[in-house]
Amino acid sequence: MKENILLIEDEEALRISLSDRLRGEGYVVDTAVDGEEGLEKATGLPFDLLILDVALPYRSGFDLCREIRQAGLATPVLFSYRQTRDDR
Repeated sequence: MKENILLIEDEEALRISLSDRLRGEGYVVDTAVDGEEGLEKATGLPFDLLILDVALPYRSGFDLCREIRQAGLATPVLFSYRQTRDDR
C-alpha cells in the first residue's frame, strides 16, 4: 500500500517540484496552496504524512499544525521553510 502525503505549500514551483519528486519515489501526493485548504484536506482525508510550509497564507504552518492536533489527529508533520535573500 502506498503512503499518502499531503503537501501544503503556497509557492507553485516548489509545490510542483516536491510533489513530482515524491510521486517519483512512489508516494501518493495531494497538495494544498494555503492554510485553509490544507486544514480542510488534513482533517477530511487520511494521510500518512503532512508537509507544511511554515509561511502559508491565511495560517502559518505552526498554527495549522496546532489546529490539526486540536482536531485529534496525530499524523506526523514535517515543516518546510525556504529562506530567501530577504530573510537573511
